[in-house]
Amino acid sequence: MTDAKPAKRSAMDRFLGIIERGGNALPHPATLFALLALAVVLASWLASLAGLSVAHPATGEPVAPVNLLSIEGLHRMLTGAVSNFTGFAPLGVVLVALIGIGVAEHSGLIGASLRLLVLSAPRFLLTPVLVFAGVMSNMASEIGYVLLVPLGALIFISAGRHPILGMAAVFAGVSGGYSANLLIGTIDPLLAGLSQEAARIIDPDYTVSPLANWYFMIVSTPVITLLGWFVTEKIVAPRFPDTPPATVKMADDASPEDQRLSPAEKRGMLYALAAVGLFTLLLVWAALPQGSLPGAGFLRGADGDLLRSPFLSGVVVIIFLYGVIAGVAFGIGAGTIRSDSDVIKGMAASMSTLGGYLVLVFFAAQFVAFFNWTQLGLIFAVEGAEFLRTLGLPTIPLFVCFILLTAAVNLFMGSASAKWALMAPVFVPMFMLLGYSPEMTQVAYRVGDSVTNIISPMMSYFALIIAFFQRYEPKAGIGTLVATMLPYSLVFLLGWSAMFGLWIWLELPIGPDAPLTYIPAAPAAE
Repeated sequence: MTDAKPAKRSAMDRFLGIIERGGNALPHPATLFALLALAVVLASWLASLAGLSVAHPATGEPVAPVNLLSIEGLHRMLTGAVSNFTGFAPLGVVLVALIGIGVAEHSGLIGASLRLLVLSAPRFLLTPVLVFAGVMSNMASEIGYVLLVPLGALIFISAGRHPILGMAAVFAGVSGGYSANLLIGTIDPLLAGLSQEAARIIDPDYTVSPLANWYFMIVSTPVITLLGWFVTEKIVAPRFPDTPPATVKMADDASPEDQRLSPAEKRGMLYALAAVGLFTLLLVWAALPQGSLPGAGFLRGADGDLLRSPFLSGVVVIIFLYGVIAGVAFGIGAGTIRSDSDVIKGMAASMSTLGGYLVLVFFAAQFVAFFNWTQLGLIFAVEGAEFLRTLGLPTIPLFVCFILLTAAVNLFMGSASAKWALMAPVFVPMFMLLGYSPEMTQVAYRVGDSVTNIISPMMSYFALIIAFFQRYEPKAGIGTLVATMLPYSLVFLLGWSAMFGLWIWLELPIGPDAPLTYIPAAPAAE
């Protein structure tokens, strides 16, 4: 009796194996930032020994690296660690926004809203509605992965289609369209805070709003929805022919009918709609031009300006209030919130998931602070900008290269915030010196960061999606998932990059008070 020869691995399997081994070889992101912080300390010592120096782009004065292994540097690291952490720009805004969204999620509002959206769609619109619901769900942590992906399978079964096709459409929207949305989510203030920290290497007073990419992301939502619809029906569907519901073994006792809104949930939706409508009217009144209505415009700036006003500066608190008001109203109507204790439980539940994030932020904050203190960020930015300037690449090809770089890095490092905390201190100042705004660099990063999520084994929910696939295809594995999602990734990359290029060519604003260009200050005259 001879042993069967092992099946020859395909080129795709070997490629995925390299990605998986490379990603697994990386330490935990928190450990990675701790090591990078130590590397910055050592680099500051070596750079000071080498006598590196550049001219400051604004003042023309020489900028030399600061040695953190000096006595003064050691004192600064020791006394500044706590303030580095508590003063880290993304920390507060993420916590505040998540508290409000936690109430909406705990009350059941977000889950009920997504189920209503998907289950109300006519059959011929099921695919775009699933993709759209996936895109919109990314503002509410894991609900898109945990609720919508398996629900997509059930919906497609009820329509006589293959369940994996439904899951693929949802997963493409949730993860591949991660940065697109009609609304502001927690990722917006988080990335804006990191961009602001990086921009202040060049301009200490520069501010990046959480709304910095909003216009671009609003338009991205229908673009990703249409691209996902096209890929699902024209490229992926032929691999998964329609399957009558009777031939598909259900993985559990759930059915689409079980997912329909109960009378209590419908009542809760009406309560939430009324509460959100009243709060929106209040905000409209607060943002109207002063004098247009009695008392209007009280959240505008002192000069009546809306772009630089408490209204936009306080957008994170507005997100918090929307979450609390809508969540409480839904909970009262649906009976899921019966006292203030239930509201606090929802807030606490959202905080309970952030233990790992807080540890990551502590070390990321030290890395960013050390990088700024040493002046290495400014030195690298000046030298890198000069190198890119000598290449003479036009704007669109330059940023397409940056999108491709981000997409490649994302295969090995899944966390959007951790990756941007690493890349922003280098690329934001570098592009600022070339005349491009931090907001423009950030939006290019978001495109590259999103499109390869669905094919990266390093994405935190990748294993969960494989498990969902295995409910209906027991032999499904990494290769099955990547082969299914690769067309989405490639089409999203091409389509979203083309949209980005067209946007830049037309010189459209990417968000409120978010320019495409940055004019570096001229060096001071002698």
